[in-house]
Formats: sequence, C-alpha cells, structure tokens
Amino acid sequence: MNIKITGQSGYLGNLFTKELLALGHSVTAISRKILYGGVDLLKEEISGAEVIIHLAGSPILTRWNKKNRRIITESRVITTQNLVKAIKKLNPDDRPKKFIQASAIGIYKAFENHNENSQSFDTGFVGNVVRQWEKASEDLPAEINRTVLRIGLVIGKKAKTITNLLLPFQIGLGAKIGNGKQAFPFIHDADVTGAFLWATEKDSAVGIFNLVAPQQTSNNDFTKAFAEALNRPAILTIPEFVLKFVLGEAAALLTDIPGVIPQNLISAGFEFKYPDIESALREIVRKK
Repeated sequence: MNIKITGQSGYLGNLFTKELLALGHSVTAISRKILYGGVDLLKEEISGAEVIIHLAGSPILTRWNKKNRRIITESRVITTQNLVKAIKKLNPDDRPKKFIQASAIGIYKAFENHNENSQSFDTGFVGNVVRQWEKASEDLPAEINRTVLRIGLVIGKKAKTITNLLLPFQIGLGAKIGNGKQAFPFIHDADVTGAFLWATEKDSAVGIFNLVAPQQTSNNDFTKAFAEALNRPAILTIPEFVLKFVLGEAAALLTDIPGVIPQNLISAGFEFKYPDIESALREIVRKK
C-alpha cells in the first residue's frame, strides 16, 4: 500500500516505518513544513495515498507555560484540521481509504476505569487537547475509514519511560511515585506497532481503540516488576511535591492517571505480544 505518515522522525514513527517497509508497503513522510504549509500543498502531497497515519504532536511532558500549551495544542489540532481540509479538496478517487490517528488516554478522567464507551472525560488541559485532537478528524468524508488509537504509557528499549528510569533502577534507586496506587496503563512498543499495522491492514479496524495492555497495572506494580527484572531493590518513593516542583502542572501526567481497558481491541481479537508488565519488562531488560 501507498502510505503517508506524519511524525515519522519521532520514536514511534521510526518504528512504524521500519515495520511497514519490511512488509513491502511504500511509506513516505509528510514533512512538518508541508503539514503547516497550506492546504493546497498538503493536498498534492497526499493525493493518491491509500492510508494516512497521523502521529504528529509535540511532547507533552514539559512545563505547561503559555507557549508550550500553544505548541502542544496546535501540533495536534491544527495539523489534523489541515489534513482533513486537504483530503476534502481531493477528488474522491484520489482520497485515502483509511485515516489512522494517534490519540491519548489522557482524554479520560483520572482515578476512574474506562473502556471506549466511557464518556467520563478529563476537563483539564490534557483532556481538552485530546478531545479537540479527535474532534478535528470527525469531519472526514464518510467513505474514509477512520481509526483512532488512544495510546497509553509506552515502554520499550528506547522509550523515554524506560531510558529515563533505567540507570536509577540499575543502581538500586528505583522508586514508586507518591503512594504508587495510581494506574499505570502501559503498552509495549511492539504492541503499539502491531496495533498500527493491524489498523492499516484490516478493513474492520474502524472506530476508537484504547491502546494499552489488558493487564490492569499500578505504579507500584511497574516499580516492583522493573526492579525484579533488573534484580535490584526498589524501596524509595518520589514525593508528588518533587514532581510538581520540576514539572509544574504537567506532573499530573505521572500522578493523576486513569485506569484504561482495551475492550475494543480484545473484542476484535487483537493479539498482544506483551499483555502483562512482567513479560514486557523482561523483554526490555533482556534487550539491554
């Protein structure tokens, strides 16, 4: 298939591109310049593509000052709006058959459990951004299959969740965050890649899907499993006030987290390579 992808230079974009090329697909990046460069330019870029995978989005784990809030929002919402406008300007025969959009579990209200039917949404900055992000693609032409993947906390060899924590855990300074009882809805990067490939190749992969592992895991569970995989202790605690001092309001991304169930992926028969935190972390540590 002829596939166009935004955010290709990012961590997940690189993984997806390698897998898609290995399977014989044609994959071309949509550059940031073209994504923001006007609808007519973008229209020419995507004409004839069978699938568009939209991953673009500025990192969100940063201090949410006025400038960063604008960048975080526009990199998701404006780019999606531009893609939809460009698609609608194309002749029907030149339009993609599928539009696969990254989203985030941050749409859900913290400290509650959610499947895809949940309408209990976060009303803060993150929830508002994610709702705008998803709404921006709702106006696609009806004949285009739209898939939205709400991604959880990604772990993998090169995922920041792991690279930022590996050294402290290796030297016995692993720590839970706060009381550790908050949810840790993780997903191994191999399963993120698998889900996007599945969405690309399956006509039935339409709608909204929570992209997290089936196991319901807490921060305590993650901390214990990571320490055990490395054969190190993890008895420390990072107080929430420390995270708030470093990250400001963005600390909520690590402390105020929803519980998430991938009900639609399970119902669709998607097979997770790493459905539990223990097997996922063993694989990551083994690679290291």
